Amino acid sequence: MSAVIVPILPDQIDAWKAWNREVVEDRKAEFNDFNDRFGITSHRVWFAESPDGPVAVVVHDGPGADSFMGKVAESEHEFDQWFRESISRFHGVDFSQPFPGPAPVSMLEWSKE
Repeated sequence: MSAVIVPILPDQIDAWKAWNREVVEDRKAEFNDFNDRFGITSHRVWFAESPDGPVAVVVHDGPGADSFMGKVAESEHEFDQWFRESISRFHGVDFSQPFPGPAPVSMLEWSKE
């Protein structure tokens, strides 16, 4: 599983919401194929307001989750290119740059003591 929180450019919020509807309604078959090709069994997205502005919370699950965005960046498939260009437009992501690895995680241990 991989999870990312990515800013949504302020002038793109309505377009981003419409695009999400398009992906899961009008282009559902292509989106399902997209996920299948990259080994994604669950692709969930939430809109949230953060202190720094609007964000998308995205969770990819499946055997291809860890390499998903890197493979999308390299794909020449028509749907993948459309998807990638949309992500760039809404989030300002530069797919020509390597994606960062997982962020360091601090574990807190809770006990009943």
